[in-house]
Amino acid sequence: MKQASPLFLIDLLKVFAALVIILHHLSSYGQIAEDARAFLPGVMNFLFEYGRYAVQIFLVMAGYLATQSLTRFANAKFSSQNLLRVIINRYLRLFAPYIAALVFTILCAWIARFWVNDEFVGEQETLGQFLAHLFFLQGILGLDSISAGVWYVAIDWQLYSVLAVLLISFSSYQALIWFISIIATASLLYFNRSNQYEAYFIYFIGSYSLGVLAYLAKNFIDKKIQGLAKFVLIAIGVIIAVSTLQQVWLRNFLAWFVAIALLVWGNTAYPGAGSVTHGLRVSVLRAIAWASPRSYCAFLIHFAFILLANTLYIASGIHSHESGLIAIGLMLGVVVCSAIAANYMYRLVEIPSAKLKI
Repeated sequence: MKQASPLFLIDLLKVFAALVIILHHLSSYGQIAEDARAFLPGVMNFLFEYGRYAVQIFLVMAGYLATQSLTRFANAKFSSQNLLRVIINRYLRLFAPYIAALVFTILCAWIARFWVNDEFVGEQETLGQFLAHLFFLQGILGLDSISAGVWYVAIDWQLYSVLAVLLISFSSYQALIWFISIIATASLLYFNRSNQYEAYFIYFIGSYSLGVLAYLAKNFIDKKIQGLAKFVLIAIGVIIAVSTLQQVWLRNFLAWFVAIALLVWGNTAYPGAGSVTHGLRVSVLRAIAWASPRSYCAFLIHFAFILLANTLYIASGIHSHESGLIAIGLMLGVVVCSAIAANYMYRLVEIPSAKLKI
């Protein structure tokens, strides 16, 4: 059931969400962000306030792709031994690029502390803090993150593990879908609205479950399961709409719309060469196809370059000019450097580490 060829919407959403998150962090941290906001207040404030919503795209797609991976057990006995293997292999899949990015970020933060006196740089990392990150426990233990966004990797592993546990716990997909509908609704309407749960899977499983339902509704081999998943997905959308009578939560709407987009266009392939005539369009499609598999590495590594860019900005004295144009230029440099570093990390770390399995 796993898709063999690249899918356009999946790749597009991965690249778009990663880019928006990078821009959100650029609008949030350091003197560069402050000067850029003074130069382009509307754009920078929008990225600061709403850029974080791109996490919803990641969550829905993660649920969609995790279900694609795990439903290969649909017609096989999913034993506890297999469950443990799946969970550990997921950890290993995330581990190598994650640790490489953390080490590089620690080095960049050490350099930045010589010149940058800002809260976002953080204090010197401790061994305990690093070990907590090593096992994705930093959020649960209430420790500061070494890098922006690494909390998502820990949550992704929690969510994937929970989904794998659910698959072994339920004897039928009908029961699984009904249970998912209950925990998704509870998450979207209650747990996701309280910050005390944000270090745990229950805070995010609402959006993640929408991706799970979208995949089952579109690709599951049993038509009855498809129909039930579609019904539940639409019903949750109605519940989200009705809940706006109390309070509007844009991130819930965004997650639902992404799930619907995956339901409708999730299997859409890239346009064929015969239908693509414009040179710019060809370049854009190639760029998306190139960037998509590297988006995880770019997501992990970009904060290190935000640290370096702010260090260069302050250490060189350029910040004294308070030039928004220079700040925007440095932001562009961070995006480019992140893409270049992500390419090398993908080729030298992520691809070889894919062989780490038990």
